[in-house]
Formats: sequence, structure tokens, C-alpha cells
Amino acid sequence: MSTIIITGAGSGVGQATARAFLEAGWQVGLVGRRESALEETAEGNENALILPCDVTDAAQVDAAFDKAVSAWGRVDALFNNAGVSLKGAPVDEVSVEDWRTLIDINVTGSFICARAAFRVMRHQDPQGGRIINNGSVSAYVPRWGSVAYTVSKHAITGLTRSTSLDGRPFNIACGQIDIGNALTDMAAKMTSGVPQADGSIAVEPVMSVDNVASSVLHMASLPLEANVQFMTVMASHMPYIGRG
Repeated sequence: MSTIIITGAGSGVGQATARAFLEAGWQVGLVGRRESALEETAEGNENALILPCDVTDAAQVDAAFDKAVSAWGRVDALFNNAGVSLKGAPVDEVSVEDWRTLIDINVTGSFICARAAFRVMRHQDPQGGRIINNGSVSAYVPRWGSVAYTVSKHAITGLTRSTSLDGRPFNIACGQIDIGNALTDMAAKMTSGVPQADGSIAVEPVMSVDNVASSVLHMASLPLEANVQFMTVMASHMPYIGRG
């Protein structure tokens, strides 16, 4: 039975993806700060392993991965998904404190989890595994007022490329899924109107988060001889192509 650890598994993309993997018969480690939310995601499934931890705390993350290895014997995949966003604002209105909090979670947290997964995958037998990072269409083009989030997602692309290269000698594949307007609590505002680059407010098309979950499952299910390096899955008519 294949195994995966999913961060940010208590809500949104992480929750939907975790449930898709459980339905597909995987053993799934659920990482998040709120144990009650992880229990809700698990819905009592015996293949769910609850791993409460803060992704910005390296000791907690290492302990979570060690617990998964003790339970399963190995970790086949990581979906590096945990992240936050800020309320839209011009760069001079973003506080340094908010910037640091977001970067700590989105960038440093993703690095810490990738580092832990890489350590396990490098030393397990048979060697190898797959890391899938959650980027965003903001890794390519920004949304108005999103400087901290956009910078963090550009950094995720650097993490993906470097980890993919570093993983070659150890049979560790690394790819990235870039998501646009999946309907989660974070994206619900799209349905009532959000600021556009020209200063207007407009409702934007959204898609079911299940499309993201099935895409991540596809990426993770490939043999290690193949890798989806980057995948963009987005609401078909959202203002992404030609944004700005």
C-alpha cells in the first residue's frame, strides 16, 4: 500500500486531496496544527494517520515523519501543501510582521517539510519517493496586492527545481502543482468579487477543489521513472492568461 504525508490537511485543498488519496486506498499522514480538523478530514478511516504539528517547527516536522515511518515502514510521497495568504494590499501597506509570518509558513515551512521527506526517502530501502509542492498561478503572474504571497510562490518554484535536481541521485522526484481559483474557503471571495489589475471589482470563475485532488493523485501515482515537473490546473475562464 502506497503512503503519503499531506500538510495543511485540515481544510481546503489539503482536506480534499487527503480524502481522495484515502478513497484510492493510500495510507495518508495528515499534518496540520489543529488535531480536531485532521480528525474531521480522516472521517474515521483506518488508513489515516493523524500527525498534528506546526510546519514551521523543524523538530515537530521531523517527529511527524519519524512517526509515519514507524507506522508504515516508509514514506512514498509528500504533498507539501500548507500555506496562508494575506488580505490584498499595496506593498507599502503590508506589515513586516505579516510578511514574515507568511514567508515562515509558505516558504520556510515548505522547505522544512521537503527536507524531512528528502531525509527519509534518501535513506529508506528501496530508496526514493516523490515530493509535490503546492505552488499557484501566482508563481507565474501576480494578483493585485499580493506581494508576500506572490514572492512566496515564486520561492516554491525555486524549491521545486532545486529539490528535483538534488533528488536525482536518490530516485527522489519533485514536481509542482499550480492552482487557480479552486473553490475553497480561501477562494470563496472570488464568487462575490475581487479587485482586478485595472482597479475594478469582478466576480471570477471558480472550479471544484476535487479537480485539484484528482490532479495531485495522478502526479503521485506515476512510477518514479516519470515526473510531472509542473502542472497548472485552473478554472477554465478565470483571468489568468492575459492577467494584468
